[in-house]
Amino acid sequence: MHYAPNKKGKFRNSLGEEGKRPSPQERNTFVNEEIPEKAILVSVCPNGQTLKRTEEYLDELEFLLRTAGGVTVYKVIQKLDRPDTRTYVGSGKLDEIREYKNALDADIIVVDDELSPAQLRNLEKEMECRILDRTTLILDIFARHARTATARTQVELAQLQYMLPRLTRLWTHLERQRGGIGMRGPGETQIETDRRLIKEKISALKIQLAKLDTQKTLQRKNRESLVRVALVGYTNVGKSTILNLLAKSDVLAENKLFATLDTTVRKVVIGNLPFLLTDTVGFIRKLPTQLVESFKSTLDEVAEADLLLHVVDISHPDHQSQIDAVNKTLADIHAADKPVIMVYNKIDNIGVQGSTEECKECEDNTTSEQLSCTPSTPLHSSALPQIFISASKKQNIDALRNLLYDEIARIHAIRYPYNNFLY
Repeated sequence: MHYAPNKKGKFRNSLGEEGKRPSPQERNTFVNEEIPEKAILVSVCPNGQTLKRTEEYLDELEFLLRTAGGVTVYKVIQKLDRPDTRTYVGSGKLDEIREYKNALDADIIVVDDELSPAQLRNLEKEMECRILDRTTLILDIFARHARTATARTQVELAQLQYMLPRLTRLWTHLERQRGGIGMRGPGETQIETDRRLIKEKISALKIQLAKLDTQKTLQRKNRESLVRVALVGYTNVGKSTILNLLAKSDVLAENKLFATLDTTVRKVVIGNLPFLLTDTVGFIRKLPTQLVESFKSTLDEVAEADLLLHVVDISHPDHQSQIDAVNKTLADIHAADKPVIMVYNKIDNIGVQGSTEECKECEDNTTSEQLSCTPSTPLHSSALPQIFISASKKQNIDALRNLLYDEIARIHAIRYPYNNFLY
């Protein structure tokens, strides 16, 4: 809220109420205060998917919205064989959503899927408000968190690639360019002009990214003398916190989705063994194709790593689905065959986010107490090395260091067989 003086020298706020002159700190707070947009979340539960799973996906969409600065006022789920090709949900559900939008004074409607241009156009016409889909929301969060030139270029490219087939809804109110003496002819519609300009911008961004990718490739070649380890995992599972613990660095670590976009590389020494540890962008289910393509140079850090630390939030009730989403993305970037250490993080949160009872995902019914006491207990039927830690509470971090040392020493011995006297 902002106060301004009137002719009599009295200060009134934006509501017309009189008050004293605010301090500079208060004025900055008033000016920079953002009113969060109110949103209704909409999802379809298709055949083959349980209602519980749909609710979990909608909770994740709510977390995305909160990260983007919005607030959820209502959630809508409709069970259909498949999303409606015209309006995503059925006509009856559209009327229900419209009623709640008007009653709750919602600003936007967010859909938990990527909408086609036709669905987007039809929903905006029916709801008479802004419609966002999951991809738009993720792109907005990426744009907010991009800091370096590489990240900003990658996000802008993804946004333009997503926007290109959806220009119709942006320019439906514009006609052909006006004519005049010497200007008559077939001309060019505004949407054609914008489509051409966006294509040119996309080409320029791809050239710019190619140059940045060349620089990154040279940097990676200079690091070939050391074993490279990459932290991978679902977004917001604690990768940056683990990097800070192992490398004694101060990388931003927040309880937000996609807090880390820029690749961070740190040199770590465990005992007498040095190696490079890389923090990468987090994955998420339905990761937009545009982002995978534009972040290829960043994801190359994963593809060229010697060892992957797959970090999992063990306290999440659907952590197995998150593991599957990460493995799918690793397969998409041709990194599924890398050596992997499964790091199950947040053992201190079991019973907070999930159930206080035994973990239903665990084949051996491992409880939270057993997890914290026996870090080598296998969680799933997998031959991969596994460990259970709490990065925030610094539990079992020494055990993680020991496991890392053994795996990196093994890789180092294979790569440099004549230097094994170090171990």
